[in-house]
Amino acid sequence: MLNIKQEFIDLQNAIQYLPEKQVLSIEKAFDFAEASHQGQLRKSGEPYIIHPLAAAHTLADLKLDAETLQATLLHDVIEDCGITVEELAETFSPEVAKLVDGVTKLTQLDLPTATESPESINSTDPIDVHLESLRKMFISMAEDVRVVLIKLADRLHNMETLEALPENSQKRIAQETLDIYSPLAHRLGIYEIKWRLDDLAFKHLDPNQYKQISRLLAVKRTEREIYIANVVSLIRSQLETAQVICEVSGRPKNIYSIFQKLRKQTALKPDIEIDEIYDLYALRILVNSEEDCYKTLGMVHKLWSPISGQFDDYISNPKDTLYQSLHTTVHCEENHPLEVQIKTFDMHELAEYGVAAHWKYKQGMHSQNDFDNKMDGLRQVLDWQRDSEDTAAFVESVKDDLFQDQVFVYTPKGKIIELATGSTPVDFAYKIHTELGNSCIGSKVNSKLVPLDSTLNNGDTVEILLSKIPRGPSHDWLNPDLGYVKSALAREKVKQWFKKQTRSANVQIGKEIAHKELDKLDIHLSENDLISHFNYSHILTFYEDLGSGKFPENQLKQILEQAQIIPDINATRYDLPISSPSSGITIEGTGSLLTRIARCCAPTPGDDIIGYVTRTRGVSVHKPSCSTLESATNTDHLINVSWGEAKNLVPVRIRITSVDRVGLLRDVTTRVSDQGVNIASVITQEHSDGSVTMDLTIHANGVLQLNNLFTVIRSIVGVEDVTRIHFRKD
Repeated sequence: MLNIKQEFIDLQNAIQYLPEKQVLSIEKAFDFAEASHQGQLRKSGEPYIIHPLAAAHTLADLKLDAETLQATLLHDVIEDCGITVEELAETFSPEVAKLVDGVTKLTQLDLPTATESPESINSTDPIDVHLESLRKMFISMAEDVRVVLIKLADRLHNMETLEALPENSQKRIAQETLDIYSPLAHRLGIYEIKWRLDDLAFKHLDPNQYKQISRLLAVKRTEREIYIANVVSLIRSQLETAQVICEVSGRPKNIYSIFQKLRKQTALKPDIEIDEIYDLYALRILVNSEEDCYKTLGMVHKLWSPISGQFDDYISNPKDTLYQSLHTTVHCEENHPLEVQIKTFDMHELAEYGVAAHWKYKQGMHSQNDFDNKMDGLRQVLDWQRDSEDTAAFVESVKDDLFQDQVFVYTPKGKIIELATGSTPVDFAYKIHTELGNSCIGSKVNSKLVPLDSTLNNGDTVEILLSKIPRGPSHDWLNPDLGYVKSALAREKVKQWFKKQTRSANVQIGKEIAHKELDKLDIHLSENDLISHFNYSHILTFYEDLGSGKFPENQLKQILEQAQIIPDINATRYDLPISSPSSGITIEGTGSLLTRIARCCAPTPGDDIIGYVTRTRGVSVHKPSCSTLESATNTDHLINVSWGEAKNLVPVRIRITSVDRVGLLRDVTTRVSDQGVNIASVITQEHSDGSVTMDLTIHANGVLQLNNLFTVIRSIVGVEDVTRIHFRKD
């Protein structure tokens, strides 16, 4: 059983880097947490206070600020002890309360931890619940990265005490640690925590391999330590002779990384020995300046021959985690491969502690701008995900954007944008702004026009070409085989756009259905009266339900017919925006009479219609509500007509506005034909601004087909808009 008093004394010793007043504030937080958790035990049987105490000690070793350490000690009091955020804010500070709230899991909705039993989970799907917890943590991280530092310390201690849980829980939590928390520690540059999380997770996921590698390392530990000691002595004496102030030591071995390298190299060389793994024998050299780093590199290469292809300069080209160091691997004494890392003391501090070092050097940190830029990037990725309705998609998107290898490109103004490796100009556009992605019709990379599915490389300067009028993304961007989109962020934004467009189309269809029935029954209702009659709170919701079929059209007819609504002669009738097509189709019910579609009301297949026999032009087909018919003096000329079968098509003229490009006409005609729509004629006109107008006469069988066709045409790359050409009565 651990001694709580001794553990607290160890924490007090670890926080002596803080001013006395701040040390007292941390002691106050400990007293509060200990009293709040009084009587609570972990699954191991230890007092619960041991857990926040251990997590706080981890962050004290990273030299975190007082507020973070207070919040770490208090991080479970809201969830487990019934303490409110308001109480914490009053007792400590709003900043501490906000940090604790950010770490707190969704109340009573988390998976079992070392203090809980599986039976404590309620009936909510644990997978969905857990994703919600991760979502909350990621969003909180966007506001203050210290939230995730506390969460990492919390996870580290839980991993160290994982044996108290059932085996299936151990494996689930270990896998999640490798999938989420270890990459997150890596992304934030906190390798000290990352290595420990990796090894602990590996220990539970593959205990046999873990024990085997541990045993192999232990067998030659003494021999290896003697070897490293001799190498350290040799290089230190060389550096001292050159008057280079240094610290030389063997680098600790990470069991999981050895396993990964062993597995990778075994695929190339099945009989490889563990001693042949490059970082099994590893050396770390710390010096005062960058100049000394390169000077030391020259001395190492003079002593031992470098291995080809095993040198990396992360000082001139830092990693995206801000990590800097020189890496080289040499054929050392007895021809053992020796990996050498050379960096300054400050670089090592940042390498071990990552963003946590920000608070240690809050005043005057030389890489302050780099840190702020990095955190702004992380916040952007997380902020963009807030409006995602799908929690699983949110978590996958964050994992995708935060944990993948990165590529760095420039905006035309020189701002660096960080993207996942393999990203395209479309990914770039959505990373900048949602509307930039939605309006993207082309791109330039390094001042040259390139396709939107081009892969971006480090150092590229990317410019997005925009549509001059509002438009949306292409359906093709969602096709993974075409390669337009790499990032989960861009995919989610494209899906959101099309979801909104589908709603808009359903609203229009529903509006047409509603007014057709109202006209048929000669019922005049305002939109407010309409939604009131059908118990809807908003007219657009009513139209959407009607257009999507959620509110059946036949039910609308029955309700209107049975309602016996008294027409309101003062109400305004709504005019539907339907254009007039050309005439010349056959309509049943008129024998051999010539028929034509009236331009005044322009009925489209699916509308109710009535015919008017003219003296010289055959039968003119109108909607029953047409104002022209209402003013007609001779009602004897009215004749009943009806639409023929669906194969009877209406000529419709549409206008497409687009950026001119090679293959545009081909793409338009192909897409239209793919919809089973015949093109009767095409007239194109080029404009001086690089745009082109295309007027098409097509044959459509109704409004629904026309709406679907418009959606397809708008998805063609370069197309800015498509509209029907309206005819007016002369």
